[in-house]
Amino acid sequence: MSRYEIAFSGQLVPGAQLELVKANLAKLFQADAQRIALLFSGRRLVIKNNLDAAAAEKYRATLERAGALVDVQSMDVEIEEVELAPPPAYDAAPAVAAAQPASGAAPRKLVVAPRDEYMAAFVDVEAPDFGIAPLGVDLQDDKPEPVAPRVDLSQFSLAPAGSDMGQAKAGPASPPPDTSHLKLQE
Repeated sequence: MSRYEIAFSGQLVPGAQLELVKANLAKLFQADAQRIALLFSGRRLVIKNNLDAAAAEKYRATLERAGALVDVQSMDVEIEEVELAPPPAYDAAPAVAAAQPASGAAPRKLVVAPRDEYMAAFVDVEAPDFGIAPLGVDLQDDKPEPVAPRVDLSQFSLAPAGSDMGQAKAGPASPPPDTSHLKLQE
C-alpha cells in the first residue's frame, strides 16, 4: 500500500492573493501569524505524511481551495536489486594448511579456504599461524622475582625507646569553669 506526504514550499495558486491565502491557512491550521510566516519562508516543509492516496488527495484539494499549491509525493522507497558476484573458485585442498614452525622460526602464514562468499572477502588477509597451546600449559611469561631497591639510610639513627622525640609539650591545664551560680529547679 502506497503512502504519501504533503509538502508546501510557499507557492500560491495562480491569481491568489498572499494575504488572503495566509488568512485561509491560519484558519485551516488554527495557527498564529508567526507559524504561518514559517510556511512562506521559501523552504520545503512537510505538512503531513504517512497518508493513503484518498487522504492525500483530500489534503491537496483542501489546501488548493485555500490558495496554496502543495506537492504530493510518494513515500515508497524504491529498492534497487543488486546481484552479488559469484564466490571465487578455490581448490578442494585442506581448509587449513597447518604445520607448526620449528622452534625459533617465524610463524608461517595461515591459509584458510573461504566457506562462503562473505568469508571470500577475507582471503587476502595475512594472519600468522600461531596454533593452539596444549591443554594445561601456562601461557604467561614467568615474572622475575622483585628486587629490593638500594637505599642509603646511613644518615638516619634510631632513638632509644621511650625517649622524647621533640614533640610539643602540652601546656598547663586550665582551671575548671565556675558553676557555683547555677541551680537546678524542681
